[in-house]
Amino acid sequence: MSARPALPLVLLPPSEGKALDGSGPAWTPGSMAVDLDEVRSGVLVDLERAMRRPEAERAALLGVRGAALQRATAANRTVRTAPTLPAIQRYTGVLYDALDAGSLPAASRRRLASCVLVFSGLWGVVRPGDPVPDYKLKMGASIGGSGRLSTRWAEPLTAAVEPLARGRRVWNLLPREHDAAWRPSPGLEQVSVEFVEPGRDGRPVTVAHWNKLLKGALVRHLLAEPGTTPEDLADWEHPEGFRYDPARRRDERDRTVVVLARGL
Repeated sequence: MSARPALPLVLLPPSEGKALDGSGPAWTPGSMAVDLDEVRSGVLVDLERAMRRPEAERAALLGVRGAALQRATAANRTVRTAPTLPAIQRYTGVLYDALDAGSLPAASRRRLASCVLVFSGLWGVVRPGDPVPDYKLKMGASIGGSGRLSTRWAEPLTAAVEPLARGRRVWNLLPREHDAAWRPSPGLEQVSVEFVEPGRDGRPVTVAHWNKLLKGALVRHLLAEPGTTPEDLADWEHPEGFRYDPARRRDERDRTVVVLARGL
């Protein structure tokens, strides 16, 4: 009898949109599955200091203004004491709407906990069930005089994630900003995915605006069919009509890039 293939590891970004409030206890060291608390605590201190800066500096750091800046500042100032939600409930952007974790079949929900990691500027990496308070901080932000958070996280994140990734197919669905936050070994089996459709002039272009929504449906499929290989995507039709295009597949230095195309 052949051995059952290892479950995949799916790397996701967080979402800009987040659910408000929460019902869980405040975050404390040791409450997240992946132990990065030493670095987390330093980032938290720098974030709290940054929230005492003048409004214009806070707006530049967080990328929002007006009422949104007031809400984000208030959330960041109370991040240690605010109630929490599981990460999969806290993140509410289009990727997570399309993933719709609450409607997953039981088997997929069980896999979600062990198959998905979310890269975060504040927390480094979180599991779907980790307690997360409301906050706002991008991976590309610079706080505390140590450069971008992606640079600050690179060494500890690589050390934490690589052992979880060995022997597994890694579906790396991170945008560049978050992908810069770790430096995986060349030996890991990484797969990234691009969605392509005709542009205004009819030439193929990579989907940008709806990229996260399209990835959410892919994650649902990977949780339902955890043994999926890039070639297996030839038998899967994305809900939005994208199909595996073997001619556009390419091998890069550290990964295979799979292309799902529509209308070409």
